[in-house]
Formats: sequence, structure tokens, C-alpha cells
Amino acid sequence: EISACLVGSEMCIRDRYHIIALFGGFLLDLLVGDPHWMPHPIRLIGSVIAKCSKWNRAELKKGEQFWRGVAMTILVVCLTAVVAAAILVAGYWLHPFAGCIIEGIMTYQILATKCLKVESMKVYKALKKDDLEGARYAVSMIVGRDTQVLDATGVAKAAVETVAENTSDGVIAPLIYLAIGGPILGFMYKAINTMDSMVGYKNDKYMYFGRCAAKLDDVVNYIPARISALLMIAVSFLPGKAYDGKGAWRIWRRDRRKHASPNSAQTEAVCAGSLGVQLAGDASYFGKIVKKPTIGDAHRPVEYEDIKRANGLLYRTAILCECLALIGLLWVG
Repeated sequence: EISACLVGSEMCIRDRYHIIALFGGFLLDLLVGDPHWMPHPIRLIGSVIAKCSKWNRAELKKGEQFWRGVAMTILVVCLTAVVAAAILVAGYWLHPFAGCIIEGIMTYQILATKCLKVESMKVYKALKKDDLEGARYAVSMIVGRDTQVLDATGVAKAAVETVAENTSDGVIAPLIYLAIGGPILGFMYKAINTMDSMVGYKNDKYMYFGRCAAKLDDVVNYIPARISALLMIAVSFLPGKAYDGKGAWRIWRRDRRKHASPNSAQTEAVCAGSLGVQLAGDASYFGKIVKKPTIGDAHRPVEYEDIKRANGLLYRTAILCECLALIGLLWVG
């Protein structure tokens, strides 16, 4: 019985450190963001993926490309988990306080709330100055489509869509995995998400090589994307004339499946309904027009102020998710 009490006490202390790290990392992300001068582990993961992508060759058969993609996915995810676990275990072995600080820093590096706001607001500032070329360049840094063909409305819409979609991919989903499994599970999620963004394209080069990463990304985002949508709907009901909770709920119910991905339209539909605009539609990728259904109703044209409004939804949703995660961990503990 004494041994069981000691083990229970040790687990309770570890839970406290985990809660402190989750809160500290989230706060650090809001305050600091992602300075370009600071080395970032996601860039390191990206360099590993880039090296592994050289396994893909045009002369290979489709099946060979697919299985090499499977091997890359397993290697990147496992390597990420091992390195993250080694750093975390070493920190807590040195001292619990050291481990808690390291876990907080790792948590901060996994989240992208301020980074998403900063990058999208570069588009906002350029559009506000009527600098269309500057806005096109700024939005090209955060979207995968061809931006040189976009007008001011198209640029603003692309930025709003990116903020809406990445509210789930860049903030809520990582927060959920961090709450459940700490930085180890959080970095595994980010590795999968990064692979999808780098090789998950449906083009001649990555159609088969990137399929495993793309499908795995769909799986790990399936539940978080829906949680993100529901949280975003909830914050749309909070005071503020810029958002329409009833519209967010209605458009989400109607348009949440209007995307080739099972997850991307979830938060896009909520954002479109909350702001009262129409998102998505046809877009150009690598010089080819890709037909896409529209999401939301065009009560008014998308404007650059909608980028600020989308970031407001992002921050409200992130804070609500963090609060719920902390309450859940405290209750479990």
C-alpha cells in the first residue's frame, strides 16, 4: 500500500509538471511566436523529409513509389518520437524543474498561434497599403496555390482560408495531442502534418509516394478538425458584431463536407459562416485550375479586414481549447 501511494504521488507530481508545461508553452507561443532567427525542430524534421523524398524517382513503378513513401513515413515518425522522448527523459532525469522547462519549450515549439497571425497579418498590411504585389508575395509564404493570378479579393480570401484551416492543423490539433501525450505525441503529429504539406500533393511527382503520409494526416486530424469546428462555433457566439454564431453553425452543417479532404472544410465552413462570406472555389495549383466547390454564402465580398477577423476567431478558439485542456488535465489528475 505504501508503494502504491508513492507511485501515485509520483504520477500526480508528473501530471502537475505536464500541466505547467502545457500552460507555459501555450503562453510562450502567444508572446514570442516563431522568430526566424531561432532554430526550430520542425525545420529539422522538414530537412529529414526532404532527404527522404529523394527516394522517390519518376522511373519507379507506382507500387515502388508507394512503398518507399510508406518507409519514409514510418522512419520520420519513429525518429521524431525517439528524439523527442530522449530529450524529455534526459531533462526530467537531470531534475524535475529542468524537465518541466524543457517540456514547456517543446510545447511552445509545436504550437503556431502567433506565427499564423503574424504571417497572415503581413498580407493584411500589404493589402491595406494597396500593395498587391507585396500581398501576393506574403500570401505565397502561407499557401500552396499560385498567387500571381490573384486579385486583392483573392489574396484576402486565400489568407482567411489559411487562418481558418490552420486553426485546426497548427493550433487545436497539436494542443489536443500535447494534452494527451505531451511533446512526444505532439511532435509525432507535427511530423505527419509536415510530411503531408511537403509530399502530400496529388500531382505526378507525389501521387503515390506521398499517399501514405496524406492518408495518415487525414486520420490524425479527423477528430481534432471536428473539435476545432465546434470550438470555433462556440466562440462565434461570444460578444462581438464581427461574428455570427448562428451563421457559423448553419454553414458548418451544410458545407463541412465540401472539400476533397475530409477535414479541411470543417473550420473553413465555420469561418465562412461566422464572417458571412464565401470561401474556397476554383484555385490554380502549379499552373492548373483545380475545380473546388464554394463554402459559405457571399453576403458580401471578402475584404482585407476579414484577415483580422479570422485571427480573432483563431485566438478565441485557441484560448478556449487551452482552458478546456487544462481543466481536463486537472480533473483527471
